[in-house]
Formats: sequence, structure tokens, C-alpha cells
Amino acid sequence: MEKKAFVCVKCGNTEYEVDQIRTTGGYLAKLFNVQNKKFVVVSCTNCGYSELYKRKTSTLGNVVDFLAD
Repeated sequence: MEKKAFVCVKCGNTEYEVDQIRTTGGYLAKLFNVQNKKFVVVSCTNCGYSELYKRKTSTLGNVVDFLAD
């Protein structure tokens, strides 16, 4: 499978940054501040346009997040 080059859909720039964010996903997760949803963020370095891609989280990661708060 060939890897496609990034091209921003807004400005046509080909440079980008990758980061990740975690969010809560339901009442109990919000109540206990467990960030059980994980997303990879790809952002254009020129205009800042960003796309989110959902990733699975592990149970261990959720437990560690809960204990860290």
C-alpha cells in the first residue's frame, strides 16, 4: 500500500504537524474525569486547518488516567 502525501484541503500546503488529544466520552467518564476517547490531530502548518482521527484507547491507559487525576 502506497503512502499518500499530505495536501491541505483548504490551502494546498504539503507540510503538517501531528499531535493527539484525549477527551471524555460519557456521563461517568465526565464525572470521574476519565479521558477515554483518543484522537490523532493532523494540522496544516500554513493555515492551521485540522482533522481529527479517532483511535482506540486501552483499558490500562484509562485506568492510569483515572489514577493520575
